[in-house]
Amino acid sequence: MAKRRKVGNLLALAVLAALTQRPMHPYEIATTLRGWGKDQDMELKWGSFYTVVRNLDKHGLIAAVESTREGRRPERTVYRLTDAGRAELVDWTRELISTPVAERPRFRAGLSVLAVLHPDEAVELLRRRLALLEEGIAAERDALERHTRTIPRLFLVEEEYGLALQEAEAAWIRSLLAELTSGAYPGLDLWRAAHASGTPPAELTETAEGSRPAE
Repeated sequence: MAKRRKVGNLLALAVLAALTQRPMHPYEIATTLRGWGKDQDMELKWGSFYTVVRNLDKHGLIAAVESTREGRRPERTVYRLTDAGRAELVDWTRELISTPVAERPRFRAGLSVLAVLHPDEAVELLRRRLALLEEGIAAERDALERHTRTIPRLFLVEEEYGLALQEAEAAWIRSLLAELTSGAYPGLDLWRAAHASGTPPAELTETAEGSRPAE
């Protein structure tokens, strides 16, 4: 089970990671995170960035080193990572790597109500998604190949994972499309009948209502 963190926003994890490099002021931290592409690895809500920094400071996970002001610009406070912050970063990373957590992507939500679409439309939309996925996979492979020439693999492992997920989804969609287009998909006739009549057949409704495993 995931632990309750003093600052649970994943943006806090990214800030702590940035400060392992050196003390920085918030603007420099944000610039560093964008440069690393961290907004592609996790959902970062930049509107809460300064709140996250203040909360990390409040809980002793980072500490102010100095404050400077240049001309009329706002005062900038430089923060460093504390021992408690480093321990939190390591413990949080261990949890994220070791403990699976149910994550529900938007695609799963769409699949959960796929029956509202006619099978032929579902096939067309899945083909469209597959084409976009394949374009993305090709681009990701090309980018990963270029990056591996200059960046150690250790710092690209999240890109490998993202590519693997896309490839697995594409393979699954191809398999589903093969069943739908060949007529081998179980219940396909009932699905078609439901759209032809405008009323879900009793067999389909009863099956759907009784098919969900207990949670």
